[in-house]
Amino acid sequence: MEPLDSQQLAARTWFELLRDRICAEFEAIEREAGSNATFDYSAWDRVDSGGGHGGGGVRGLMKGRVFEKVGVNVSTVAGTLEGSFAQSIHGAGENPAFFATGISLVAHMANPHVPAVHMNTRFLVTTKRWFGGGADLNPPIPYAEDTADFHSALKTACDRHDPTYYPRFKQWADEYFFIPHRNVHRGVGGIFYDHLEGDFEANLAFTRDVGEAFLSIYPALVRRRMRQDFDAADRARQLEWRGRYAEFNLVCDRGTLFGLKTGGNIDAILMSLPPMATWS
Repeated sequence: MEPLDSQQLAARTWFELLRDRICAEFEAIEREAGSNATFDYSAWDRVDSGGGHGGGGVRGLMKGRVFEKVGVNVSTVAGTLEGSFAQSIHGAGENPAFFATGISLVAHMANPHVPAVHMNTRFLVTTKRWFGGGADLNPPIPYAEDTADFHSALKTACDRHDPTYYPRFKQWADEYFFIPHRNVHRGVGGIFYDHLEGDFEANLAFTRDVGEAFLSIYPALVRRRMRQDFDAADRARQLEWRGRYAEFNLVCDRGTLFGLKTGGNIDAILMSLPPMATWS
């Protein structure tokens, strides 16, 4: 892989720093619950379609008392997009060369009252350069208070940069995180953005604030619910909801497809799947 330019390096550095801070906070929550669970990190390398070194990443995985399964992955990859897939990627239709760096996180919780969550932010380079990503809350048992606080944190981050961001990106999330064959939303939403290009420094600053907002609100929601009592009916509801979550990630999610089409690490790509789920 070619040496990174200053923008690529700045984006990668932020994503890796955010990973370290998130993982430390999640491990601290496990300590509060009397658990010694820690993240297990596995590095992986990617071979590009032409046989050259195509970058790689690190998969972080923890299974604990509070986090039944949480994955926090960072990757930095580059190479050539193959065939018709290049036509579907912003700016790759004329030239299939690409670069991508980002962080991806999915947490499935032991207690059904604690919301599951997804967060991903990324920087891509083709003939264009842009940021994308977002965060969305996925509670098996929704609480209006949790939903409001999660959205408030994201709105504050958005409003700091552009008052149109939150309504636009919330609507985008509502439309994207939807399971059409079930005619239901995956969760209670959040924000989703893509193709944010132009002013690199401004867009990186916004992407950092999305990460900071996630880090400020999600651990607070976990601590709010993690000691709440639950019964077999709550667990059954959680497992059936997880089935819907798995359906979305395998059938609808663009990130899953991108990872598979670009030769990513299979374990890292599919870490989003829950440890247990049911279909009835």
